[in-house]
Amino acid sequence: MMPARGRRPFFGDVRFLIGVALVVVSVVGVWMLVSSSRSTTPVLQATRTVLPGESISAAELQVVEVGLGSTAEAYLAPQTLEPGAVATRTLVEGELVPLSAVGAADDMRSTTVVVSSTAVPADVVPGTVVELWHAPPREDGRAFDEPRILVADAVVAAVAEEEGMLTGERTKVELVVDRADVADVLAAITGGDAISLVPTGARS
Repeated sequence: MMPARGRRPFFGDVRFLIGVALVVVSVVGVWMLVSSSRSTTPVLQATRTVLPGESISAAELQVVEVGLGSTAEAYLAPQTLEPGAVATRTLVEGELVPLSAVGAADDMRSTTVVVSSTAVPADVVPGTVVELWHAPPREDGRAFDEPRILVADAVVAAVAEEEGMLTGERTKVELVVDRADVADVLAAITGGDAISLVPTGARS
């Protein structure tokens, strides 16, 4: 007569079941991760540099399929582009368009002004963020006061050399500025202030 086998301890069975459950969870997690990495979402990408206040339409955008996962909702999708939408900041060519960079034209607090300067650095191009400095003329008309900041964060919209022999190699620069700064900028222009642009090293 063979001796009866002892029953397996209950604690051993529980550890076995826990081990099986951990393996299943691990396999499911890997499968979900691989599935997520393979899924893509159609979002809009800028095909050229778009400046603040410029319209955003099919002419400036293209649809691309990218794997953004849970962050996809933060970007502009083809079906969410509203007619009359404008950029609220500079969109660099090739950039995926965030929803935060798109708004309605009626909500824009910026506009453009044109200034003329003889001191425009070569690296000032459309999209560059600059400080706008000015120096008012002194009463004798022979010199200027100490320069001071007029606008701390203007965005360059366009740069063009002025034509004519009497321009002194001046450069016209179209700037995107807050509407609250327009009066001060126009006063500096009409007052004959010396105007200079200083790049901040940033892009809008």
